Amino acid sequence: MTVPASTTPQVPPQNEPQDTPDVPAQDTAEGPRGPVRTSTRGADTRALTQVLFGQLKNLEPGTPEHDRVRGALIEANLPLVRYAAARFRSRNEPMEDVVQVGTIGLINAIDRFDPDRGVQFPTFAMPTVVGEIKRYFRDNVRTVHVPRRLHELWVQVNGATEDLTTLHGRSPTTGEIAERLRIGEDEVLACIEAGRSYHATSLEAAQEGDGLPGLLDRLGYEDPALAGVEHRDLVRHLLVQLPEREQRILMLRYYSNLTQSQISQELGVSQMHVSRLLARSFARLRSANRIEA
Repeated sequence: MTVPASTTPQVPPQNEPQDTPDVPAQDTAEGPRGPVRTSTRGADTRALTQVLFGQLKNLEPGTPEHDRVRGALIEANLPLVRYAAARFRSRNEPMEDVVQVGTIGLINAIDRFDPDRGVQFPTFAMPTVVGEIKRYFRDNVRTVHVPRRLHELWVQVNGATEDLTTLHGRSPTTGEIAERLRIGEDEVLACIEAGRSYHATSLEAAQEGDGLPGLLDRLGYEDPALAGVEHRDLVRHLLVQLPEREQRILMLRYYSNLTQSQISQELGVSQMHVSRLLARSFARLRSANRIEA
């Protein structure tokens, strides 16, 4: 949410809105202009926020002046929202959307803040902003529901991963993360999988990087010969109960696909005898079959 510059209320010269910091007051990291400049701009933001809240509490809600001061407060503290949103860069969600959601939390914090309690506004607003962003990810982004405990544990795993990466200068192993958090490696792996459940992947999408086909092409399919597995196992068990010559006749007839005439020439017997042996073999197989038709 932005407010035109012309609507920003007049405040003391050292607290002009154009001095709004690019980082929040609590950010003490080394910046391109050094820590002194960061600290100074952060102090300017705190002073400006304090002055604006002093004006806001004396104005009637809904009046144009109240709206202008409220808008100036929102604009002055947008760096706080950007700072909080940066913690969620690894979620692969457009940063503009995350900042917009965080701004809603900032507005809620401004509407609920009481300057007379002696609490700095960034300290009061940060949990509200972060909570709003987390609620957005929990309710609107995930396509796969993850148990709350697993989601909360994933946040700890993600934080431990960042700390260990900074400490060792490399990506930590599953065992190192588990040891730091005092949990099992299986739980760490489950949390990592939970962290990847924000977006569903198309089964037809090709896998990036590895050059492999889509998941759909790698999924198993129903083998049409699967239904015959039990039958083949049963026949194998029954065949060993037949005489050796009858076993050979059945093998020649149904595995080598020979005709009865060809089998008779192979065995040196008449075709009629081959036919009788086949009939007798079938009768024995049916009588030995324990599975009812």
